[in-house]
Amino acid sequence: MPGEGTKSDMERVGLFSEMEYITVGDKYVSHHDRPFNEAASKNKQMLPGGSKEMSDLQAGYFEPRFVRIFEGEGYANLNQMRRKHMMQEAKKNLGKAFLPTNGDKKSCGIGSYYGTIGGPVPFFSAQAKPREKYEAPGKNLYTSPGKKGTGYGYANVTIGKQFTHSADVYDAPKLNYKKESEEHHRLLKGGPFKLNLYPREYFDTNPYFSEKSLPPIKKAEKKEVLPSPFKPSSPGKKAGGMKAGTFDPYPSHSTDPYLAKSEKPSKPAKVFHPPGGPKSRPIESIMTLNVKR
Repeated sequence: MPGEGTKSDMERVGLFSEMEYITVGDKYVSHHDRPFNEAASKNKQMLPGGSKEMSDLQAGYFEPRFVRIFEGEGYANLNQMRRKHMMQEAKKNLGKAFLPTNGDKKSCGIGSYYGTIGGPVPFFSAQAKPREKYEAPGKNLYTSPGKKGTGYGYANVTIGKQFTHSADVYDAPKLNYKKESEEHHRLLKGGPFKLNLYPREYFDTNPYFSEKSLPPIKKAEKKEVLPSPFKPSSPGKKAGGMKAGTFDPYPSHSTDPYLAKSEKPSKPAKVFHPPGGPKSRPIESIMTLNVKR
């Protein structure tokens, strides 16, 4: 705005004069040496009488004497006042107290309608509905009467005919086995065939097992300890890219052809294992199987 620069700072702020500096020229005093309340130590101070504690004396109250709240009143009986109030309230009743005609009726069991308003409902009645008389259907047609028995141990109850009895020797299997064994030994021309796979203590052969006796234990030879360590005459040479520190000179380069394919190793010959012969097994008779069923 025009004319604003011509005003002084006092006129711009709105003060009549510049504020005074009251601490100019004062001696510096540390805040540790300053008193907490300097005005409390100068001139006379107001000394109150101190706090008063409640006691039976009159000095602890504001009034010069103890003033009663109910002074000059007569004694009032609370029970008598309560009875008068009840009598006044009873006069407001127009008649006697309402009493119902009958009390609540209690049921005499689950599903009972005693004490209900509507009574029993015929739809929920447990009485059975009338039904028509049951007539059993007729019997099935029989072509021939059924045979008694289950078929096991009974004769003439199966579809086929009964087996005829045939005599059999008591020890027939034992005698047949003896004849077959004698015929087998008669046809043999040499001794029994023995394999190299006789079972041993382990599943595989033990490579550390030997039937030979162990050699005597060798005694450890004591080496003579030298009094001083060995020191070479000169330090080892370092390889500087020209094999100067090696024992042999650098070998000459030779061109090698491509390597031929390695042949497959021949498979070792298999050991001959004869095929297993027929093995006997226990067989139960047909009659025993039928009895178990």
